[in-house]
Amino acid sequence: MKMEQGMQLIDGNGKFNVDGLKDFMTATEFAQSGLSYAIVAIIGSQSSGKSTLMNQTFHTNFEEMNAYNGRGQTTKGIWIAKCSDIDPFTIAMDFEGTDSNQRGEDDTAFEKQSTLFALAIADVVLINMWYKDIGLEHAASRPLLKTVFQVLKRLFKPRKKTLLFVIRDHSKTPLEYLKTALLEDIEKIWAAVAEPETLSSAPLREFFNVEITALPSYEYQEENFKEQVAQLRQRFVHSIYPGGLVGDRQEVEPASGFPLRAEEIWKIIKDNRDLDLPAVKVMVATVRCEEIADEKLKCFTFDEDWLEMKEAVQDGPVSGFGGAVSSILETYLSEYDREVVYFDQEVRNAKRRLLLSNALMVVRDAYDTMLMHLYLNIVNRFKTSLEQSLNEGKEYVAAIHLCSQSCMREFDQGCEDTAIQQSEWDASKFREKLICHMLSEMMAKYKKQITLALAKRVESLLEAGERVTWTSIRNLFERNTEAAVSEFSDAAVSFSLHSSEIDTKLQRLREHARNLLEMKAREAADAGRVLMRMKDRYITSLLPSSFSILFFIKDLGRILGFHRSLVIMKTQFHGIIGLQQETSLKLKGTLSLRL
Repeated sequence: MKMEQGMQLIDGNGKFNVDGLKDFMTATEFAQSGLSYAIVAIIGSQSSGKSTLMNQTFHTNFEEMNAYNGRGQTTKGIWIAKCSDIDPFTIAMDFEGTDSNQRGEDDTAFEKQSTLFALAIADVVLINMWYKDIGLEHAASRPLLKTVFQVLKRLFKPRKKTLLFVIRDHSKTPLEYLKTALLEDIEKIWAAVAEPETLSSAPLREFFNVEITALPSYEYQEENFKEQVAQLRQRFVHSIYPGGLVGDRQEVEPASGFPLRAEEIWKIIKDNRDLDLPAVKVMVATVRCEEIADEKLKCFTFDEDWLEMKEAVQDGPVSGFGGAVSSILETYLSEYDREVVYFDQEVRNAKRRLLLSNALMVVRDAYDTMLMHLYLNIVNRFKTSLEQSLNEGKEYVAAIHLCSQSCMREFDQGCEDTAIQQSEWDASKFREKLICHMLSEMMAKYKKQITLALAKRVESLLEAGERVTWTSIRNLFERNTEAAVSEFSDAAVSFSLHSSEIDTKLQRLREHARNLLEMKAREAADAGRVLMRMKDRYITSLLPSSFSILFFIKDLGRILGFHRSLVIMKTQFHGIIGLQQETSLKLKGTLSLRL
């Protein structure tokens, strides 16, 4: 594609050439211009030499009318081309002429649509008009100017444009006189156009920078014409700089959004909707920032350094993980910032937050894996160092203080090394889990200590069955339980826990001791064990009395006879069994009351 020759952006039927514009953007590298560009459009009546003027001024190659074939429509639709050797990057747009015989008097829709498009998309609009039309009430240019002003007032807070009136075939009349007469015409037409209430008192200068120039006849004064055009061309060099031909640049949008912006504006115009340029600006910014963000997210996801880091984390902790990942993320976030810097700030910031959120979702699994490696390593380190300290003769509480503080410092340093600068993540859950594990180790140790101190001795006291049994058990219970609770409380100071958390742990220790004591008491109150204990007591304490009973029964049997003695023995035996059952029930009741 020869960019100076240009391409048809919109055909005569109003169809927008999406694919052609995409090729144009690629071939000209227009998108790389950022904000350093200008768009120049020309409108005017048919066969007024618009294409010739554009070609002579910008060194383009738009198709021109062949005078030998008579006057007729040459340019159909809207064409664009890259201007040669002009800084900044400049796009020329050649529009179909107005007042066309081919379209007829009634078909003015495309004329109005294309005029509105020119005002919406271009920085400078050249209005090509004949010298002889100035001051004439029914001149061919007056309907065009009326159309320009009408459609302009449909724009919502438009960016201030430059209207450059080019007076063609200028002869002897002084230019200053022509400028005065033309400005009067412009003011009259502006005042005659109906305005919305919000613009009822808006002067022309709020909408336009009005510039006027004149050119001699190209047909009869070609050399002079070309000299004047060369001077006009120089006005477009550095046109966007302060004092340049281009007007307000505050609302300019990046060149990369031009295809989307142009297509959307034309669609709105075709649908005969009010053209809200700020809304179009936000729409373009939204789409482009999303596209750029998606591209950067994809680049990050498949970044070789990131993939290598991600794979390495699966096998174990990676030193410098947080700094390396943060650096990779920052690279793509910075690229995004550079490419969207000229789009709407609110939109680009919102899309950046979304980009960062999506990128962090990619990183999260590796981050959590790193913390899990760190957690497991510290758990093992705590266990090993605690055993070593105890083997070296340190008391348990002192060993806990030393090992827990050392391990927590190591864990916190590891978390700092793993932290992602762009995130607000913290390792609090893993830290709480680590503390919980250490406390569980302590709890298991002190439960075991209580069990060893109480279990056997409580069993022995219950077996003895002395009058002071319950007093002895109570003293044993309180002494050993409170000792374990006191030591645990001293050791827990290392973890800076809230008092309520410590109280909960201490209560569990006390419950463990109480449950142990209750279990031993219930075991002692078991009927089988009670009978065995009574049997043993009977053998040691009541056996002599039993022999006396048997001798008494034997003598009585001699007197009363054998049958009678059997009855007495049976009665005596049942009495002993009853005594055993009664004693068992009383023991169970006593245990319940004591506990």
